[in-house]
Amino acid sequence: MCKLVVIDDNPTDHYIMQRLLHNNCHCEQATYTFDGRLVLDYLEENKEKGTLPDVIFLDLDMPQLTGWEFLDELEVFNATSQKTVQVHIMSSSIRSADVFHSKKYACVNSFMTKPLNRELINKICEEASANADGYKNCLI
Repeated sequence: MCKLVVIDDNPTDHYIMQRLLHNNCHCEQATYTFDGRLVLDYLEENKEKGTLPDVIFLDLDMPQLTGWEFLDELEVFNATSQKTVQVHIMSSSIRSADVFHSKKYACVNSFMTKPLNRELINKICEEASANADGYKNCLI
């Protein structure tokens, strides 16, 4: 089962992600935040404890710490951590320059344009779950 974090400054996008994850048998825990700095602080404080998320869904256009700034700091963290945290960018942007720029980050697995869909989220969670602990069965 995977643990994931959603970083987005829009509460509506948090709600949509909650609905997409409803009854997802591969997602053990989902955390939602408006502030990427809190996630970076948490990662640094817990890198030795084995409680890091498997996946981060990241919006790029945020007021405090942009998604790009978050990725810059996450790359530094991943270089010194035993676990690499994978990122799936979720953005309203359709600029090809953003997609191209995202490919420079080793931690970025995909660039998804909002609105997202349940099938895509389920696939990401299933793959993260398989990578995290080999869990293949759904609990009911």
